Amino acid sequence: MTTLTASSNRFTQYWALTKPRVTQLAVFCAVIGMFLATEELPNWKILIAATVGIWLLAGAAFAVNCLVEREIDSRMARTARRPMARGEITVLQTLVFSGAIGGIGMWILYNLVNPLTMWLTFATFVGYAVVYTIILKPATPQNIVIGGLSGAMPPALGWAAVANDVPMQAWILVLIIFVWTPPHFWALALYRRDDYAKSGLPMLPITHGLKFTQFQILLYTIALVATTLLPFAVQMSGLIYLLSALTLGAIFLRRAWQLYRHYTDVLARKTFAYSIIYLSLLFAALLVDHYVRFF
Repeated sequence: MTTLTASSNRFTQYWALTKPRVTQLAVFCAVIGMFLATEELPNWKILIAATVGIWLLAGAAFAVNCLVEREIDSRMARTARRPMARGEITVLQTLVFSGAIGGIGMWILYNLVNPLTMWLTFATFVGYAVVYTIILKPATPQNIVIGGLSGAMPPALGWAAVANDVPMQAWILVLIIFVWTPPHFWALALYRRDDYAKSGLPMLPITHGLKFTQFQILLYTIALVATTLLPFAVQMSGLIYLLSALTLGAIFLRRAWQLYRHYTDVLARKTFAYSIIYLSLLFAALLVDHYVRFF
């Protein structure tokens, strides 16, 4: 029983390195991209292989992130229980784990999907694990904006997996996530500002104050609502998506306005939680609209 428990604990530690909840949202957006790339149902073999490959490379990127930020994580209440922060997994173990699952993911994408998807996913890995985590995050309070492209790529990866191409429609989906990222993340940074002050990272609420950050969230939310109208404007979607985007956007905009006018940590926490629900429902509405129109 002791050996079984130890093995279970070790699995849990490695699983935590991949930041599974964040990975799930990224993979969900990639899968939506796969379905939107074709008027019919995507080939199930490609669907499964691409999902697994993208999941593995995303997990590898997050493992590198945990490795690089292990000392920062140990100073923050939100992240102090991560296995690298607690010293439960060594640097070498993390590197081997990340390299193994990342390598398997690349092999799957190259051989079972297509080379374009593999290279795009690998570029996303480098963008997040190296450009964002190592270079941008400790250097500028605009890190989440500049580095947001890597986190916005999943729909393009999914689209490339099915179509072996990344047309304008796929980049519109990337743009939506790119504009969504700042209000999503800065809402978290607001109510976790004490944590980020301890971390030493130049996060916007620390470098520019609460009111400035609240105003930026409002501005980006306005831009987000406008950006989400693009799929309808280019005839990529129909009325189901349009009504959904306007409804979801109005709720987000109301929360951003309340956050700006009457800030509380509770409201910032609720805004952060809603932003996740918002993106999930928005992409789900795109999928429903897509198949209502074509079937």
